[in-house]
Amino acid sequence: MATNESSTLRTPRRLLFGDLWTYAPAPESRDIVRLQPRYGHFIDGAFTEGGETMQTINPATEEVLAEVAVGTSEDVDRAVKAARRALDGPWGRMSGAERGKFLYRIARLIQEHARELAVLESLDGGKPIRESRDIDIPLAAAHFFYYAGWADKLGYAVPGAQVGPVGVAGQIIPWNFPLLMAAWKLAPALACGNTLVLKPAENTPLTAMRLAELILEADLPPGVVNIVNGAGATGSALVEHPGVNKIAFTGSTAVGRHIQRAIAGSGKKLTLELGGKGANIIFEDAPIDQAVEGIVAGIFFNQGHVCCAGSRLLVQESIHDEVMEKLRWRMQSLRVGDPLDKNTDVGAINSREQLERIQTLVASGVEAGGQLYQCPGDLPEKGFFFRPSVFTGLAQSARVAQEEIFGPVLTVLTFRTPEEAIERANNTPYGLSAGVWSDKGSRLFMVAGAMRAGVVWGNTFNRFDPTSPFGGYKESGFGREGGRHGLLPYLEVR
Repeated sequence: MATNESSTLRTPRRLLFGDLWTYAPAPESRDIVRLQPRYGHFIDGAFTEGGETMQTINPATEEVLAEVAVGTSEDVDRAVKAARRALDGPWGRMSGAERGKFLYRIARLIQEHARELAVLESLDGGKPIRESRDIDIPLAAAHFFYYAGWADKLGYAVPGAQVGPVGVAGQIIPWNFPLLMAAWKLAPALACGNTLVLKPAENTPLTAMRLAELILEADLPPGVVNIVNGAGATGSALVEHPGVNKIAFTGSTAVGRHIQRAIAGSGKKLTLELGGKGANIIFEDAPIDQAVEGIVAGIFFNQGHVCCAGSRLLVQESIHDEVMEKLRWRMQSLRVGDPLDKNTDVGAINSREQLERIQTLVASGVEAGGQLYQCPGDLPEKGFFFRPSVFTGLAQSARVAQEEIFGPVLTVLTFRTPEEAIERANNTPYGLSAGVWSDKGSRLFMVAGAMRAGVVWGNTFNRFDPTSPFGGYKESGFGREGGRHGLLPYLEVR
């Protein structure tokens, strides 16, 4: 007997297709990665030992991958002084065309070692290998390629003005996109002629240390890029060091506030890319099937560890039931498990601490009366995993609908008119991203123009390109990374 689409959707996938929808394991080999038992720092063109150490853990298996040094204020001081010497040395006198050659070399080396870097990123961070392989690593190389092209054209970035490097830049990156965030920070700063001290996240330092080896292979002059590992105290030492001219930080809003207070009155330049609670708006004339894929990409990509995640879904009331039925149907096919398995859609939560935060916020949504739907299937017995989840029936004031959860949890709200959608979408202290889905171009542009968000996608979500600026408003920070705008924080304009 034939079945129509609506009756098919009401039938769970596992009952409709049975074993036809099972996948044989397709693990990526980790043999390509050669982990060292201990990592120190990269200062003045050489690797140093360091003293006290911390552990970096594979979140999918809870195994210790390596011991990593915890940088002290003395380590930070040595790194800043090395960066200052490099700025006053050959690097500072080098032409833009010569600087660009080094960025091209780094980009090509990232491409040559792409498979190794993808495996290392998934081991250390828990993200699916398909995402590391197809998104993170190619984008990291693309940023170096893009800014290599700008290195000898900086006068066109600010027409009519004289420009030069800011000086020594301190850069602090998060754990959700370790290598990509390093590229976002390093590439424009190097193109502008600055020297750098980078502090990776304590949870995910391994690709930064491998990048340091590639920087050595590219023959970048000593001291131009320095990498100091550590946790919050190490970052504070870098922020407060008097020899640093510029701070660039990507991370939580709370830490961003602390940094802004710490450097107030110091004369240091600052850019902050902080948290978000992005709205994904679906109008009744939207291509529903395409929009459902955009919803999934917006919130379940990288386990929801994305500052610009579309974690608030705003659906026009007339299509709410259809969208939710198709979304639940689509979620039944999501595969949660081993990040190194090429079939995996959703990998491991980055740490036990983050998993506990997600669990706490989800519990608050249940207590507030929300209806929780989670994708079916067994989770691995070891590791930090959480089922992709969707809340309906919550008020916009609910904690889980307001706070950045940084996990695979979606909150669904409804609206009737475009004006109501805009008001609800902007009713948040954050302003980093948004998505708009509609068949009408005029509506897309109207709503996008009314959104108080730094990035607004039309009929897509979580699409990135090195030529496009990225950044937020309100508690999502200020300043832009990517594109011509990404050069401006690293240039002194005269």
